[in-house]
Amino acid sequence: MSEMDGEHDSASESGDVMEAGESFSVESLKVDVPTQSADLTQTEAELEECTDSQELKVDIRNLSTADQETQPDSALTGLRQGGFSQHEREIIKTSVNAGNATATVKILLMPEGHMMTMAFTIGLTTQDLKIHFASELRVPSDIIQITLNGQAVDDHQTLMGLGVQPHGTVQFEMSSLDPENYPIKPVKPQHAECSMPDVITVRVQTDVNTFQDVVVEIERATLKKPFLGGYRHKVTKTEYHHAAVQTIPRRRPDRGVEMFSRDTQTVELKSQAQQCTINTSTQMTKIGCYVSNMKDKLITPGTYVTADEFHGKRLKAVITIQTYFRRWQAMQLTAQLRLDKELRLAWAEREETRKTEEKEKQIRAEYHRRMNPEKKEDFALLYSALEKWRQEEVARINASLSEAERKAALCALLEQETQFISSIGCHRIAARERNQEKAVQAFLDKCAAPKKWQAFDGIMTQMDTPQSIRAKELRDLYSSINLQYFSQEERLDVLLTLKHTVKEHDCKLTQQIVELIDREADLLQRGVKENNLEGLRKRISTLFLQYIKTPTFNPQVAKLLQVPQDPAQLRKNIYFCRGCSNYLHSTEFTLMTSTQVVGLCRRCSELDNEARRREDFSHYKTILKCLRKTEAEYSPDAKITYLLQEQDLRYLVDVVWGAQSALSAWNDLHDLVLVRWDKQWEWSPWNCILLTKDEAAAHHKVENVEKAYSLPFIRNIKHKHTLARKYFSQIPMMAEHLHDVDSKPTAHSDLLVTKPITMATK
Repeated sequence: MSEMDGEHDSASESGDVMEAGESFSVESLKVDVPTQSADLTQTEAELEECTDSQELKVDIRNLSTADQETQPDSALTGLRQGGFSQHEREIIKTSVNAGNATATVKILLMPEGHMMTMAFTIGLTTQDLKIHFASELRVPSDIIQITLNGQAVDDHQTLMGLGVQPHGTVQFEMSSLDPENYPIKPVKPQHAECSMPDVITVRVQTDVNTFQDVVVEIERATLKKPFLGGYRHKVTKTEYHHAAVQTIPRRRPDRGVEMFSRDTQTVELKSQAQQCTINTSTQMTKIGCYVSNMKDKLITPGTYVTADEFHGKRLKAVITIQTYFRRWQAMQLTAQLRLDKELRLAWAEREETRKTEEKEKQIRAEYHRRMNPEKKEDFALLYSALEKWRQEEVARINASLSEAERKAALCALLEQETQFISSIGCHRIAARERNQEKAVQAFLDKCAAPKKWQAFDGIMTQMDTPQSIRAKELRDLYSSINLQYFSQEERLDVLLTLKHTVKEHDCKLTQQIVELIDREADLLQRGVKENNLEGLRKRISTLFLQYIKTPTFNPQVAKLLQVPQDPAQLRKNIYFCRGCSNYLHSTEFTLMTSTQVVGLCRRCSELDNEARRREDFSHYKTILKCLRKTEAEYSPDAKITYLLQEQDLRYLVDVVWGAQSALSAWNDLHDLVLVRWDKQWEWSPWNCILLTKDEAAAHHKVENVEKAYSLPFIRNIKHKHTLARKYFSQIPMMAEHLHDVDSKPTAHSDLLVTKPITMATK
């Protein structure tokens, strides 16, 4: 029998009880109606939807058999107490039962037009309906207005007072008195897939041939039906699932006593081995019983092994295992050492190759500088090489010749030296002209460059101003008049353009340019050769360049002129040069840290060096540049390195440190660098050491120099630091830093402290 059949039988039995009971009403019937069938042939997807479906329960509001049995109505109690006639008692009983009857109430939500259907007892008032729908629609009950046939219904009127019959149907309109703040919206069902109405009519059989229609409300429960598994047909592959009922499980009655139990559903398994007596038996051949011996084994007893022999054998096996394991470890260690050796040799080879390449690159760069000198340092290198060659030749002549031959050889050497100086001078003039052309072109390009700035997205934006456009036109015109291999017509066209450009301003300079342009045009028309016009063209180019550098004609150039436009600024920081007898700006003088009086300017100092000493400071300049770069990485606020000049560093390297490494005595200045002696303190002449590049890289890794180097070496370094402090203490700016160091006695407390040398054997 199915579940529905069982429920129908229950309903039939209830009908029999109704006939027997006096106070039982048909409306008190309570039926569970499943929303979906529990057919065993449903698919898995349908069964899952069934589990999510809502339980539909037929229930009559405010009326049940239990309520009538346990809580009798006060009016019925009055009937039993007496005081009324039999006819009056039947009338009162009929009215009370009619008030407890239900009716279908349809609510039309305005202005949405949504219909809600529910079952209510006809004894409820309109205020009770408002309170119920206020909780359902989530609006205050005082703003709800219920109308019937277009007329408002009072709150105290009941459904029965409005003419609603038991089990009848009535339709109200519901609207909001404040639709802007509290609009009435239809309630969305919790499960969209459920299409059951709110109220259904169930026909119940009350007698053999008597039926009665009962209006019941659908309660949507949120119980989720569990999946109980199933099976699949092997032939048809049809899936069958076990069904679950939708009836809510019955709760256990509350006895009013709190119960505690230590029994749980957790199962604890424990395994324990025990030794027990086991009886065994064997079957032997005897009279009447034959047992085959084909599978029997013959066991011969061996030699008895004592405990000491057993442990000795175990120890021997352990030693054997350890021997093989240690052999494996030794092989691994040897392989690692071999690999490290190969890597070390490969690294040494790479380093040697790198050093060789750097040396070759250095020699090529120096050779290129000598063959193609361009800068002042290149010509200083040439004069230094010339001086070395002259000294070698003089030494050779003095050693090999005497008297008249010696004087003749020295005269020939002097003549040859003069030729070399003349050749160097020619190279210098040519290089100066090339550099001058490059400087002028760079100056004009800088004037004609547009303004640039970087936007927030990283894109560079350029903008041409009227001043930059004017500078660009003058630059192009200057390049045109300096070009060669023009035809006569093209040259005349360029001169005409230049003439119209400079005639925009009337001054002495422009008049000279116009006069020279007319002169060249006249000579060109007469057929004069271009070689004879080079001087005239050079004058035109020079005067036009002066025209370009005038801020009145080219406003853009005012920002790039080195000479200030205000004459009052020329009187500041001006000094007299005793060599060239000129008054120059302070930046034109080279000052050493020990200089107290301003003497020769840079040009006179270079000329004096070329004529007398012929010293090359390029190596010291390289060392100073590398030192400043290293100190900038250590501390951006370093000051001492920027106070030193090439001459000061030359004294520190040559005199104090002897122009050689403090560790290996390497004397190639290309490979030497100055680094900090104690890296915890700022670099200074009294906190430095001269090392090769490789030695400096290893020295940077030393944490404590007192432990890394020997005591005699440390004393030698401290002695050199003392010499440097004595020399550089004459400089006022250096004296301030010396005062700072003296205020920290722990930094250099052991500069000249003699300590006994202890020889310890380890």
